[in-house]
Amino acid sequence: MCLYDKAVKMAACYQENQKVDAVILAGSVSRKVDDHHSDVELHVLWKEPPNDKDRMDPVNKSKNTLHTFYPYEDGEWSETYHDKNGVKFEISSFLTTTITEVTADVKEKLDTSYEKQCLLAAIQDGEALFGHPLVGRLKQDLAVYPHALAEKMILEHMDFGSPWNSRKALLEREDWLMYYSVICQVHRHLFGILHGLNRLYVKHPSFKWMSDTLQQMPAAPDQMAERVTHVFQGTPVQALQETEKLVEEVVRLVEACGFKNAPAAGEGPTAEDSIFYNHDKSMGKA
Repeated sequence: MCLYDKAVKMAACYQENQKVDAVILAGSVSRKVDDHHSDVELHVLWKEPPNDKDRMDPVNKSKNTLHTFYPYEDGEWSETYHDKNGVKFEISSFLTTTITEVTADVKEKLDTSYEKQCLLAAIQDGEALFGHPLVGRLKQDLAVYPHALAEKMILEHMDFGSPWNSRKALLEREDWLMYYSVICQVHRHLFGILHGLNRLYVKHPSFKWMSDTLQQMPAAPDQMAERVTHVFQGTPVQALQETEKLVEEVVRLVEACGFKNAPAAGEGPTAEDSIFYNHDKSMGKA
């Protein structure tokens, strides 16, 4: 039985509980990028807080083996278990109202938290296995990525940090741990910028599924996935050269979308300085 079929079977166990609003298939299986290392990720939405029995009934009925069982924390209940074939299931439970609140935090309050964006991305990219009307409404709420959120994501990540200014010294000194830490941090910033530029919610806090995500970005440096791979498989000198080129290209992409200059530290952007003051001409309306 494939992972998708296993997910459907487990979703049927959850939907027997009248407290459950919806079950959403998330993760690599929903994005159709799963492999032999993958597990099954399910997001269960509840009308009211589940108790321990609510959470354990599907595990017991399916005769799976519980691995972890965490209490409510930061808006989520979570547990993991394995089936008899060793397939791992990761279950994340939320109140449906929590999803609505997180959507408002990100879209209206412009909260750029990766954890919150990852939850929204899981719903946007996920597949409803139960509660299709509700999931459809949640997806519709996420359909338009706000201009202001895109602008904030770009501005927050345009500062690559003072260690980046010392990159050549770190290379010459062969301070490899700090050197590659700086390289990694700069690439995280580049991906943060590109998510804002392309109006995509961050799918994973460490940018898992990088190559797949880049395919969804019309505004990105040519062959970026292959070039990032080369950064980490080439020599330290090549890593720096390629990273510097990617920084230049991403900055040019931002400028091409109407970006003039970032505000000084502590100052907010004016309407004239808005990254998207020319957005409709350069990118098209959302």
